[in-house]
Amino acid sequence: MAISQQPPEISQVFGELLGAWAAQIWLESGSPQHVTLLECGPGRGTLMADALRATKNVPGFHAALDITLLEMSPFLQEKQHAALAGYDVRWIEHLSDLGGQRPVIILANEFLDALPVRHLVYEGGKWQERAVGLSDAGTLCFTVMPATDELLQLIPDNLPLSKVGDILEISPERAAFMVEVFALLKARSGASLFIDYGYTLPAYGESLQALYKHEFSPVLERVGEADLTAHVDFQALTRAGEAAGMQTYGPVDQGVFLKNLGIGVRSGALMKGATPAQAENIQKALQRLTHSDEMGTLFKAIGFTHGLTHRPPGF
Repeated sequence: MAISQQPPEISQVFGELLGAWAAQIWLESGSPQHVTLLECGPGRGTLMADALRATKNVPGFHAALDITLLEMSPFLQEKQHAALAGYDVRWIEHLSDLGGQRPVIILANEFLDALPVRHLVYEGGKWQERAVGLSDAGTLCFTVMPATDELLQLIPDNLPLSKVGDILEISPERAAFMVEVFALLKARSGASLFIDYGYTLPAYGESLQALYKHEFSPVLERVGEADLTAHVDFQALTRAGEAAGMQTYGPVDQGVFLKNLGIGVRSGALMKGATPAQAENIQKALQRLTHSDEMGTLFKAIGFTHGLTHRPPGF
């Protein structure tokens, strides 16, 4: 499937390839007359705009689309509306708001890392939950409280032997969201693609971090102003998908996934029409997305399908 030609900007290639991925899923599903293309956490709408621009020449694809964005922020909805001007787009705040019975194709890039995590701390021969309290000086600080049975049930069964001070990071909210995704796929048939940074084997330690104006900030400072993220446990996603009866693909390193989708070929095509400075930027961005020293291995892709017979592209 050909991708429409555009000026040489590597920033567009990632979204273009995900658009091609979605279009190929649609084609291999028999090109249904109606399909929901859902993006979770679409940011400013750039990825969806790139995906749609790249697939405008796929016969019948755009006409079949119900373009839907899962977004709660009015500010970001406004940015997405501007980025997707000219397209018929609707917004939902919860998966339960989707409605209808159309097959669904779900894209989610750096979405799961933004869902809340909880920390268990091993103290006194048992796991306790880390909580936030007030210090004697009146500032926010970490403390511990008894862990609920519900939380303890989420502890992986293949962890190393625990010792005092070990911290285990788990995300009931992430697990609950994936349950909704799997139910959606089972009810409608379709495919989902999640790309995020994370790990494939459970381990002790915490990855929760805060970013304020693109710089790291202490987690308990600038509360309500900084963005909080945490690494995704891809083994937990895999196990949940298999338990739900999904066809599960990956996880694979982002670099491998993008190369399988043809990022090298696409970047080469862009460089043919580029100035020397543009070509250098394209090459640098290609390395950033795919090289093992940068995003290539830290970020991973995982796919889930139901009711489809073909293996999704890239896996």
